[in-house]
Amino acid sequence: MTAASPATLNSRTDARSGAQLVIDALEHEGVRRVFGYPGGAIMPVYDALTASSLKHILVRHEQAAALAADAWARVTGEPGVCLATSGPGATNLVTGLANAFMDCVPMVAITGQVASPLMGTDAFQEIDTFGITLPVVKHSWLVRDAADIPDIFAEAFRFARSGRPGPVLIDLPKDVTQANVTVPRALACRTAARAVFPLDAKALAAADRLIASARRPVLYFGGGIALGQAEGALRAFFQRSRIPAVATLKGLGALPTDWPGFLGMLGMHGTRAANTAVNDCDLLICVGARFDDRATGRLDSFAANARVIHIDGDAAEISKLRKADVALAGDVSAILSALSGETGEIEGWRRTCAENAERWAFRYDAPGSGVYAPALLKQISAAAGDSFIATCDVGQHQMWVAQHCRFSRPQAHLTSAGLGTMGYGLPAGIGAALAEPDATVVTISGDGSIMMNIQELATLRRYRIPLKIVLIDNAQLGMVRQWQELFYEENFSEVDLWDNPDFAELARAFGIEAFTLDRRADVPGAVERLLSTRGPVLCHVRIDPRENVWPLVPPGKSNSDMMEA
Repeated sequence: MTAASPATLNSRTDARSGAQLVIDALEHEGVRRVFGYPGGAIMPVYDALTASSLKHILVRHEQAAALAADAWARVTGEPGVCLATSGPGATNLVTGLANAFMDCVPMVAITGQVASPLMGTDAFQEIDTFGITLPVVKHSWLVRDAADIPDIFAEAFRFARSGRPGPVLIDLPKDVTQANVTVPRALACRTAARAVFPLDAKALAAADRLIASARRPVLYFGGGIALGQAEGALRAFFQRSRIPAVATLKGLGALPTDWPGFLGMLGMHGTRAANTAVNDCDLLICVGARFDDRATGRLDSFAANARVIHIDGDAAEISKLRKADVALAGDVSAILSALSGETGEIEGWRRTCAENAERWAFRYDAPGSGVYAPALLKQISAAAGDSFIATCDVGQHQMWVAQHCRFSRPQAHLTSAGLGTMGYGLPAGIGAALAEPDATVVTISGDGSIMMNIQELATLRRYRIPLKIVLIDNAQLGMVRQWQELFYEENFSEVDLWDNPDFAELARAFGIEAFTLDRRADVPGAVERLLSTRGPVLCHVRIDPRENVWPLVPPGKSNSDMMEA
C-alpha cells in the first residue's frame, strides 16, 4: 500500500494537551460527525471537543454509537467515529465493532482508559480494552505518549480505509489526554492512497475464454462491489454481457433490483429463480462475494457442475471455500472493466431464467384483511423511490426487506449481514439520516429487535432526525418461532412476546409522532403519512403471528431443496 503525499496537519509549536491533539487529528482527517457517550476516562477529550468544528451526537447507549457510526460509514464511504469511556463504555462498543468487522465497515473507535499508573491495579472502570477487542478490529493502539497521538490517528484512519476496510481502536489513558506536549514539527497526514494493482493479463484472458464458451453463466455478486466502489463497472459488465445475475444480502442494490435479468437474492431465503439458476449454471462468475454459508447452503452442492471465476479485492477470499478455476484479485472495478463480456449462445438460457423469474415471482394477494408485511414494504420502497434508504434489523422482517424492497444502490440497503445484530436498525437509521439528510431513511424493525436499542428514540427526539420507523409487530421472536415450528416439532420455547408495550404510545412518550396500522385497507394512507411526516415518526404495524418467510432452504440442505409456504 502506498501513501499519499504528506500534508501539513498543523505546525503548532505551542503546547497542546493530548485531548486537543485528538481533536486536531480528527479535524484534519475530515471527520464531520462523531457519535458517543461521555464518562470519566474520556472526559478530557469531551472537554476539548466543545471548541472544535466536530458535531457530536449524544446517543443513549455506547452500542448505538458504534452502530450509528457504522451506518454513517456505509453511506458516506468514510470511516465512522465513535467515542466511549473506559470499562462498560468500552465493552458496550464491542458488538458494534464486531458488526463492522464482519461487514468490512471502516470505523475508528476511541476509548478512554484509566490513567497509566493505575493500569493493572483493577482500578474503577478499568478493563483491558485492547485485549477484549483484538479479535474484532483490524488493529489497536494503546497510547503511551501524547506526542504520538497525531501519528497514531493518521495510521488508524489509514488502516480503517485501506485494503479490506474495517474497524480500528485507539485506547487513551486519561493521563495521556491530560498531558501537555510541544509538537515542534509539521505533522504529516499518512492517509493511504488507493492502491494500484497490476492486472493479470493471463487470468483475464482465461476468464474471457470461460465466459465465451459458457452456455449457462450466472453473475454472482456481493458486498465487495460497494467496498471496491465498483457499482459502475458491475453495471457496465452486466449490460454488455447480459448474463443473468444474483446477489448476496450485502450485494443488493449494486444492480438496481428491478433491472431485467436480475433474479434476486440467492441463498437461504433467496428467490427460487436465483437459486435455480445457480444450481443449473455451468459458469459462476463470483464478484466480491465469499461463498458464505447463508448464500450457498450445502457447499458441495452449490453450483456443483459449474466452473468458477472468482474476482475479489481480498486475495485471501479466493478459493477459501470453493476452488476457483480462474482467480482475479485486486481492483474489482478495473478487473470488471477489463473483461470483454462477450458471451456465446446464451439467449435460450436468458429466456429460461426470465421465464422462471416470472413464474416464481412473489405474489401479494395474500388472503385476509390484515396487513401483509411483504406488500407493505414493497409499497413503501416504491413510494420513496431512488431516495429510499432502508436500515434493517434482524429477523423475519430483514428477509422480507431483502426480498420485496426495491434498491437502486448498495448504500440504500443497510443491514447487519455477517453478525446478525438485533438492535442495528434504529441507531443505523440515525447514522444514515445524518449522513444523507436528503434521503428518505426508513428503519424497518421487529418487536424483538426494536427493544434492543429502543432508548435511541430519545436521540431522535433530541436532534429531530426525520427517521421513519416501520415496526412490524407479531408479538413473537418471529424467525426463532418459524424455525421451532419447522425444525423443532413446534416446541415453542421463549418466543412469545405477549407482554410487548403499546409501541405507538411508547414512541409518543419519547415525543415521537406515532400511529398504529393493523388493517390492509389503511395501508395506502399509512404509507403516505409515514413518508410525508416532516420529523421522526413511527408506524406500529400489527401482523398475523403465524406469517412465515418463504421460501426457505432448511439447514444443511442444498439450495435446490427450497421449502415453500
